[in-house]
Amino acid sequence: MSFRQEFMLKGISILRTRQPGKRLVASGNAGVVAVWMMALICLLAVVWQFTRISLAEEKAMRAERSREKAAVLARAYARQLSRSLDQIEQAAQGLQYDWEELHTPDLLERRLRRILRPSAGVRIAAVADSSGRLLAATGLVEPDVSGTPFFIHHQQRAGNGILISRSTSGVLPEANLLISRRLESGDGGFDGIVMFAVDPASLADFSDESGLGHNDFLTVLDSAGAPLLTRVGADPRLASGLFRQAYVAPADIGVTRVESRAFTDDAARTVAWQRLPQSGLVVVAGIAERDMLLAYQHFANQRIAVAVAGSLLLALAAAMGMRIAMRRAGRERRLAEVHKTYSIAVDAANEGFYTVQALYDADGNLCDFLIEYCNERGAELVGRAKHELVGKRFLELYSGSHAQQLLAVFSAAMESGYHEDEILASAHGPLGARWLSRRLVRSGAGLAMTVRDISERRAQEQALSHMANTDPLTGLPNRHWLMAFLPPAIEAANACNGGMALLFVDLDDFRHINDSFGHGAGDELLRQAAARLKSLVRASDHVVRLGGDEFTVVLQKVQASDDVARVSRLIIRAMQEPFDVNGQGQHLVEASVGISVFPRDGGDADTLLKHADLALYAAKAEGKGRFSFYQPGLSDKLMNRLGKEQALRRAIAQDEFIMVYQPRVETMGGALCGMEALVRWMHPERGLLPPEEFIQVAEDTGMIREIGSAVIEKTIAQISVWQDAGLPVVPVSINVSALQFDEGHLRPLLVACMRRYRVNADLIEIEITESSMLGGGDLVSGQLAAIRELGIKLLIDDFGTGYSSLSQLQRLEMDVLKIDRAFTSQLRKESSANVLFNAIVVMAHALDMRVVAEGVETLEQLRALQLLGCDEVQGFYVSRPVAASEMPALMQRECLFPPQRAGLRLVSGD
Repeated sequence: MSFRQEFMLKGISILRTRQPGKRLVASGNAGVVAVWMMALICLLAVVWQFTRISLAEEKAMRAERSREKAAVLARAYARQLSRSLDQIEQAAQGLQYDWEELHTPDLLERRLRRILRPSAGVRIAAVADSSGRLLAATGLVEPDVSGTPFFIHHQQRAGNGILISRSTSGVLPEANLLISRRLESGDGGFDGIVMFAVDPASLADFSDESGLGHNDFLTVLDSAGAPLLTRVGADPRLASGLFRQAYVAPADIGVTRVESRAFTDDAARTVAWQRLPQSGLVVVAGIAERDMLLAYQHFANQRIAVAVAGSLLLALAAAMGMRIAMRRAGRERRLAEVHKTYSIAVDAANEGFYTVQALYDADGNLCDFLIEYCNERGAELVGRAKHELVGKRFLELYSGSHAQQLLAVFSAAMESGYHEDEILASAHGPLGARWLSRRLVRSGAGLAMTVRDISERRAQEQALSHMANTDPLTGLPNRHWLMAFLPPAIEAANACNGGMALLFVDLDDFRHINDSFGHGAGDELLRQAAARLKSLVRASDHVVRLGGDEFTVVLQKVQASDDVARVSRLIIRAMQEPFDVNGQGQHLVEASVGISVFPRDGGDADTLLKHADLALYAAKAEGKGRFSFYQPGLSDKLMNRLGKEQALRRAIAQDEFIMVYQPRVETMGGALCGMEALVRWMHPERGLLPPEEFIQVAEDTGMIREIGSAVIEKTIAQISVWQDAGLPVVPVSINVSALQFDEGHLRPLLVACMRRYRVNADLIEIEITESSMLGGGDLVSGQLAAIRELGIKLLIDDFGTGYSSLSQLQRLEMDVLKIDRAFTSQLRKESSANVLFNAIVVMAHALDMRVVAEGVETLEQLRALQLLGCDEVQGFYVSRPVAASEMPALMQRECLFPPQRAGLRLVSGD
């Protein structure tokens, strides 16, 4: 359920109850809050005091455990070390006895080997006499030890105690610790020493390794506090001493805390020590405080987390208690405030609001509805005052079909629980023709209804729909509209067994308008074309702009193909009428039309559109200003066309074009005066192809620009080759398509090629067709003038087949007029042809233009041209187009006319 519906239903219950609110004393709320806050503070204090005490006890307990652990480790290691030293002491005592009895070095060495105790770490045993001279040894020992500190110690001190000291360099090289004992004679005098080399690792091998932490240590100090051996953690290797300086135990046994500055690793420790009475050594065990603190910190974090969680729970419980208490105390006050606020909001709302009660007859059937409440806006929407509606029944306010319609809608809402719709109000109502949104929600035995004016939203939706489906330039429906319109239109036509036709209309040569006069002129022409199309169809038909210069005409209820053909002819004739664009003169375009008919050419929108497009392609292939119905074979033609386009692109990429040259000679003498460069396609499979096979495709696809650039490059390069060979080169004319003028690259290309190949402008001529000269407008005129300024001559090709005028010929200052072969072929056959040809020659000479007759194939035509004063001729009678390699021979001939038969001579007046 939405928020609006929930708010509405709550408001209904408030309006129906209409209970007066009770006042709540503010001090009562403050007292409830204070009690809960005090209780919360006390409980929090208890929780955190308990946490503080438990943490302190835990820390003290862990410190005491560290002390106990250090003491236990010191005692255990002291006992172990004492046992090892006792074993060595016993061996030394046994040797003392043997010494007193034997005093024989050989026997002493055997005794020494027998008393060696590897288990105690003893590696070497030796005996020296009272002068320090070595008497016997089990290993390599210095022969004289009289100057060593341990020898002097025993010499000066009477007693049977052992002495542990660090080994003296050169005395016992294999040992790190030296244990020695005094030997006495029978009268108690000094009689020498016994020495044992002990491996420190054996003495540091503590049996209770599990008690040592990572940073704990065990060390043995001599009587001066210097470390003899040290072991850290469970590492079996011996470490250097951890004490920064000698540590002197204050008593024989004890435990204390030593600050971090006393150790080399700056870690405070609990240290326990115990002195060994027989040797004076001190065993020290250190327990790292940081390890204890890490464990304590983990415990503290857990205990604090528990305290924080408990505090949050207490705070949450207090908040919930306060919330419940305050909600209970303020419920009636809020109900009163909500009732007042809801009444104000409903009455001032922009939406109409009603509550109605369902009424039933004696048989339990729903028969009417009673209006319990409505706001001011609701009354305004039905054109009544609020007091005129509240308490009234529907059948008292409405009658007839309107009343029955209302009862049906409200009854359906009572049954389903919800109803929503949009209705158009009567134009004769108080608000006029407005769109209203109506929503009904069941509440108990009645309904709540809201009515909202959505006219503005519907207007916006219609505006957006119009924008999405309308072409902004012409105001016609667009492609989006067409794709939505066609499916239901086809279904409707199919349902009534009717017909429908799609006409694809494309404006031929529209591109020249944009290129020559700008897109503003093109847009104006499109608007005029759209208006002409609209004027040609019925009200039930539709004209759509697909984009660019393409239009679609939808003809509905078509009875016969003749009707479609008639409309197509009207469209073509209408487009042939000149367009007056922005005061820039009249412009001519033509239209091609492709037609598909339902159901003959397709049963769905996509098929009809595709087939109409194929028909348009066929119409364009036949020439401009034509229409064509779709035929099943058009798909194959399209594939052939696409194949030819692909092959042509490959030919451009692989440079499959070659140039041939056709001579132009003087009409009277036959001397070579020029030649025309003609392009041929050397197809890898079909061989040499004439221009008719590919030029039109190149024009339609725009590839003529690339082909034309290649022709200019190849022709000027060939002129350079002829020049370098010392041949008498004559001007060569190059055919240029109108499309090559579009981008303004023609003049720079000519200049670049002439510089690259060092060819003068007087050896180059440019030929353009009559239709290109007309369609290009000022753009072509400007570029032709710029080319002529270079010194390049301009020729009009195929004259007589286009629409040029004398004013255009005079304005463009063309140099040569080439009359189309269609006029040449009629000479000597029709007198009118001779008259027309003569008129063209006279006109050209009046404009200071030379005349070239194309397509001269017979002697009869040549004689006629001589009589008509034609300047030059070109055609098969003179020479077919030849390869560049054959032109040198023609350049060196004085006359290119073929040998005369029967003694005929070509002279003026013959």
